[in-house]
Amino acid sequence: MGNKNKRPIFLNLLRIRLPVTGVVSILHRVSGVLLVLLLPPALLLLDRSLADPDAFEACRRLMSTLPAKVLWFVALWLFVQHFLNGIRHLLLDLDICIDRKCARRSAWLALAGSVLAVVAFGILR
Repeated sequence: MGNKNKRPIFLNLLRIRLPVTGVVSILHRVSGVLLVLLLPPALLLLDRSLADPDAFEACRRLMSTLPAKVLWFVALWLFVQHFLNGIRHLLLDLDICIDRKCARRSAWLALAGSVLAVVAFGILR
């Protein structure tokens, strides 16, 4: 028996256009994984900073470098994005905002809210 389904299979992930709801869903999963991966280095840095005053000063100097600040803002964005998207997913599980128009709007709000929160934190800092 041959394959009766003659539909083409298109697996080029770089050319597939996902709706915003799909993008934020994937971002939610990726941000969760990255937050878990960032936890051990963050705890190690905290442990070293609490060892003695010299270690604290070394950690402070390390965290004041540009790459560390960029990493800090990326981690902050990951956390805020994951948090807001988690709330969005909880509301969807409760059948709140389940229609397509509202789901798209909530996806854009979660994405924009995470960016605005990090920008506001950077300005107010």
